[in-house]
Amino acid sequence: MPAPSITITSEFSGSVVAKGATDDLSAQLLKHAGFQQIEDWHGRRHRLPTTTPLADKVAIATHAAEMLRAARYDVDIPPFLDAARMSTPVPALGPYAAGAELLQITDRIRSAENGTDLQQAVDHLLHPEHGALERVREALEAASEQIDDLDDEAYALADRFGFAAEFVSSAQSELVDSEAQLRRVSDVPQTEARTRSSKLPNQAAALTTSPAVAKAKVSSSLGFETAASAVAVRPSHAPGPRR
Repeated sequence: MPAPSITITSEFSGSVVAKGATDDLSAQLLKHAGFQQIEDWHGRRHRLPTTTPLADKVAIATHAAEMLRAARYDVDIPPFLDAARMSTPVPALGPYAAGAELLQITDRIRSAENGTDLQQAVDHLLHPEHGALERVREALEAASEQIDDLDDEAYALADRFGFAAEFVSSAQSELVDSEAQLRRVSDVPQTEARTRSSKLPNQAAALTTSPAVAKAKVSSSLGFETAASAVAVRPSHAPGPRR
């Protein structure tokens, strides 16, 4: 009788979970590797706490997979948790660990196969408390305050960081409550999507204009953009009284 298949994966919460270890031997190997065993109405499963550092998650998951495979279990584990198969998905960024984490989020977004996968990946950016945008906004705001505390005369630089924090906050406001829409992005029937795509070339041909008309549109557009830019320029920040 073949040994059961065991899946080791990372859940949306960040916890690494091993499922399918229904017999005592596989359970013992997982516990030996460092997993905690849980038995409830879902059945027997093993997990690592969400607070486990990423390097420890990879090390424990890799060790568990090696022992299970040595015991002739079929193990399904994603490459980012299996050091034996892991290939660096992004160039080494040295001390810029936050940048490397964001690149991993970008990879997850690009590899999303449906709206739910996409929403879960984007949530790492948009979560109101723990998302990357909130952390960036918080850091920029802290930099502004710290500059102000260190040098009263550097108010202009402090204001620049403060404005940047406000821009990030505006981006957060623009994307708030987008979770449900993200989950529905792949709900459009494929036949309808193909029909829309097939119409695009004909629509483009129908909208083709003469060179003279195109030139007039460009001139009009440039004039509008110039006027809009003049209106959109933020008024200069006059220094106020300092402490």
